[in-house]
Amino acid sequence: MLKQFLNLKLSQKLSPQQIQLMKLIQLPTQAFEQRLLEEMNENPALETGKEEEDYEKDEFENEDYDDYDDSESDRIEAEDINIDEYLSNDETPDYKTQANNYSDDDDDRETPFAAPVSFHQDLINQLNTFILNDEEREIAEFLVGSIDDMGYIRRSVPDMVDDMAFTQGIYTDEKMVEKMLQVIHELEPSGVGARDLQECLLLQLKHKTPTESVELATDIIENQFDAFTKKHYDKLIQKYNVSNEQLKKAIHEIEKLNPKPGGSFTGNNKVTENVVPDFAIRIVDGELELTLNGRNAPSLHVSKDYQEMMQTYKDSRDKSAQQKDAVQFIKQKLDSAKWFIDAIRQRQETLFVTMNAIMHYQEEYFLDGDETKLKPMILKDIADMVGLDISTVSRVANSKYVETPYGTKLIKEFFSEAMTNDQGEEVSTLEIKKILKDVIDEEDKLKPLPDDQLAEILKEKGYPIARRTIAKYREQLDIPVARMRKKM
Repeated sequence: MLKQFLNLKLSQKLSPQQIQLMKLIQLPTQAFEQRLLEEMNENPALETGKEEEDYEKDEFENEDYDDYDDSESDRIEAEDINIDEYLSNDETPDYKTQANNYSDDDDDRETPFAAPVSFHQDLINQLNTFILNDEEREIAEFLVGSIDDMGYIRRSVPDMVDDMAFTQGIYTDEKMVEKMLQVIHELEPSGVGARDLQECLLLQLKHKTPTESVELATDIIENQFDAFTKKHYDKLIQKYNVSNEQLKKAIHEIEKLNPKPGGSFTGNNKVTENVVPDFAIRIVDGELELTLNGRNAPSLHVSKDYQEMMQTYKDSRDKSAQQKDAVQFIKQKLDSAKWFIDAIRQRQETLFVTMNAIMHYQEEYFLDGDETKLKPMILKDIADMVGLDISTVSRVANSKYVETPYGTKLIKEFFSEAMTNDQGEEVSTLEIKKILKDVIDEEDKLKPLPDDQLAEILKEKGYPIARRTIAKYREQLDIPVARMRKKM
């Protein structure tokens, strides 16, 4: 039996231009500069830098085109190609002079940085110091390529044997791969090429100068790894018949090891993000001052050559089909250039008004840097203040950084939900997390506080929070459970 249903659905479709604008707003400073370069390469009518001279207003604005057939479908009306719509008479685009909200680093467009050897290339270079035949070198280089950015090989030997045969045409066996793994394990940083954490720690201990503490630490990791990870120190003291001080020294040797030997390598294959603040907040005469990084406001104008081509078309008595095709192309590029310049202006305005609202909303914090003064703030609070959509505020908050007197911060870190204290006042969850972290930092590490005791302490401080909420906040702060925080 067929049934018919009437389903009314209200939806809003964004135009391609609106979608592009949203994408521009989401881009942080460095990514925006890359997007600008792409647009410059794609649109020859768009140029950056100050113009050599001021141009007079378009001489042929609003003139009639009576010297060619009006019925032509490809006719270009004067108002359609009004150059004044794309240009300002000033050398500097108007969106750069509307407000004094740009930092003075307009010319600071490049941040020099070293180009170090990558993590994997460094390992390959080290392999060159070993005497290996062609087969051994191929296998060793394959193993290096299997090492992840943390320094581990997280694949089984049989899988790698099969992979080498199918993808590299290297036919070998597990015994040869195990032999080459021993070579990899001699490379620096110590511990690289391990299959798991236990092997990683053992490799590092075996590279240390043998001492009583190192030997005990090695035995613990090799034979009592589970008891060590669970911090069953009493069992270890009983097992090895050692004093508390002897075990403490051995544990100290283990704590000095690096569980991620590849992660600390400065030339890691993983791209290190070079954070460029999109905003800067400074305190001037007791007042907050916000500036937008000047790299977000490039000087753009329409190419003079394109203007001259339009003038040539106007002056030509006989408009050929080829000329008309060319002027249509020029008009398309001019429209695109005009839109991009206008989109940049809208982007700057959106960024500035959004960050300005956030700055004033969290004024107490920005004036003295006390994180406990961060007020509860959600996206809707700022969206209502500036009259923008919540998704637009989210795009600004999730991808932009602000330089403050207290360090460079990701803007979304200032947002938090509200909770009610014992006085009935709304406080930020950020404030509660800060207090929780302070309590844990000050605890006796010989007897770390379990979550239920932490909940009691925060309740005494005026924050009635359930134990499960304490556990959630602790995990968000990347703080382990009490047993794992225990020190010898």
